[in-house]
Amino acid sequence: MTKPLKVALLGAGVVGSQVARILVQESDTLESRIGRRLELVGVGVRNLDTPRPGIDPALITDDLEGLVNRGDLDVVIELIGGIEPARGLVLKAIENGASIVTANKAMLADDLGSLSRAAVDKGVDLYYEAAVAGAIPIIRPLRESLVGDEIAEVMGIVNGTTNFILDKMVTDEVSFEEALREAQELGYAEADPTADIEGHDAAAKAAILAGLAFHTEVRSAEVFCEGITDVTPADIAAAEQMGCTIKLLAIAKLTDDDRIIVKVHPAMVANKHPLASVSGAYNAIFVNSREAGELMFLGQGAGGNPTASAVMGDVVTVARNRARGTASHLSSGYTRRAVAPIGESSAQFYVSFDVVDRPGILAKCAAVFGRHNVSLRVVQQSYADDGRPSDGFPARLGVMTHLTLEGSLSKVIEELNEADFVGSTVRVMRVEGF
Repeated sequence: MTKPLKVALLGAGVVGSQVARILVQESDTLESRIGRRLELVGVGVRNLDTPRPGIDPALITDDLEGLVNRGDLDVVIELIGGIEPARGLVLKAIENGASIVTANKAMLADDLGSLSRAAVDKGVDLYYEAAVAGAIPIIRPLRESLVGDEIAEVMGIVNGTTNFILDKMVTDEVSFEEALREAQELGYAEADPTADIEGHDAAAKAAILAGLAFHTEVRSAEVFCEGITDVTPADIAAAEQMGCTIKLLAIAKLTDDDRIIVKVHPAMVANKHPLASVSGAYNAIFVNSREAGELMFLGQGAGGNPTASAVMGDVVTVARNRARGTASHLSSGYTRRAVAPIGESSAQFYVSFDVVDRPGILAKCAAVFGRHNVSLRVVQQSYADDGRPSDGFPARLGVMTHLTLEGSLSKVIEELNEADFVGSTVRVMRVEGF
């Protein structure tokens, strides 16, 4: 067949405008790769008054529902973002027989299972490489290349904004607030950076990665989530003393009892670990599998051009399938592994707190850890002559634990907070890479 494949684009923001440009300007090249021409027949937007240079005004409409219901679409590219109305529009497009390419992490993390089943039932594709880590090819390796392997862990830096902020706190020795302000000035952080700095963006991506890695349905609400707003220069300095750097990590692990742990939190990462050297606004994902061993994926995780590259990779794949009259039924939710509560997961921890300076205090502190079966790996001690206020607690202990249950460590913290020989601030950070 030689007739063009009809494509509709939902959303024409930073990424959508780049996708529209590629579809028009690279039409000959795309046709040579697909075997059929792609025809952009409509661009759905929310506001008709916004200037959209480079896009034919005749294609632009604010009737998004009418666009997906026209009945002759081969591919719908959804770049609106958010859960609704995007989810409803995608389901309508599927019902009308269109294959879907999306970069919408929030929608997928909320309801990937039902969207995948709808696509399978209609015999169409659902592709979403751009939803996690921008231009980095990670979705396809997890659901295709490694599907014959057993993945033990996926761990990564999946938010460029937070990585830039933490990197600035290390390299320029500035506060969190100063680093955030620079990220906003450079366009890495939004005016409202909450989704990034509180970890919600990374949690949505973690849910998608966990579902693919462990072949089960995981929603973002099931992901344990801590952001970076409480990270201080003192934490940065403590990490350096321990041979670490601080990163916001998304982690999905398979447990010994065949459950999964999915979490997002700042962590001290050992400098010897590959993720420790990932700087600026870059993303990186580390995969550990039974047969392939350790794999590392690194690249630009955000921005119009990198994300548009990932979108167009999916468009070409979906269009090739469409031209052949086939679809890749790649639903990954065929197991029912439970997500374990955070208290039942294990990690190493770095715990720091102020104590009174008198004989026997170190033994008292060690006894608190011992009562809750938490083994100590490293103990460091410093004094208030470094300029910090002592408030009657001039000594400071920094303790790195061996692998221990989160629930056990929580009990240690509770007891330390109640002890009369411990100051008011007990700080805790997880440790990875030792």
